[in-house]
Amino acid sequence: MDQTSHPAAQRLLPVALLTLSGGLQDTYTYLRRGKVFANAQTGNIVLLGQSLFDGDWARSARYLLPVVAFALGVAAAEWLRVRRPRWQRRVLLWEIFLLFLVGFVPHSLDQLANALVSFSCAMQVQAFRQVEGFAFASTMCIGNLRSGMEALCAFLRTGDPQERKKARLYFFVILLFALGAETGSLAVELLDLPAIWLSCALLAVSARLLS
Repeated sequence: MDQTSHPAAQRLLPVALLTLSGGLQDTYTYLRRGKVFANAQTGNIVLLGQSLFDGDWARSARYLLPVVAFALGVAAAEWLRVRRPRWQRRVLLWEIFLLFLVGFVPHSLDQLANALVSFSCAMQVQAFRQVEGFAFASTMCIGNLRSGMEALCAFLRTGDPQERKKARLYFFVILLFALGAETGSLAVELLDLPAIWLSCALLAVSARLLS
């Protein structure tokens, strides 16, 4: 049974909390888990290719693991979508559980921590793909930046208020991601590894809004 999206899943407040969480997660893994990007896998793929070219197999595994975990996270979200009711809320509950575990993972197991964050992030980005009817991503910015600039150019050319609304929305989402990243930067300085639990708190509020 293919499950439809929750009516609240596209609203700005739940999406804003998800985006803040996404920025925090990326900063957390980069600053405290070995300079690995948990959310946007492009950087990991670039570094993976470089390490393979250099014949550095240990370094290759460091970047391959989050890429594979991300792919599996997408598959897990799709499994929930077609088999479970209220699947988007279930995605958030699983994400909260996994990120809570990450806060206990020691530095000696940073690769495991990064894989768990990447898996969780992929579930989120697959489950929440629209805000106010517009396609977006809550855990990365490049697509949002492209769409925001496209809408801004369209507004300047046509004066269409819908394009202005779209541009404002995308740039606001980008700002939220940056704020989440800065919050993560401050949190890891104060809390170290348990800083990821702030992401759990944001996701918990978002899940409550979907109940």
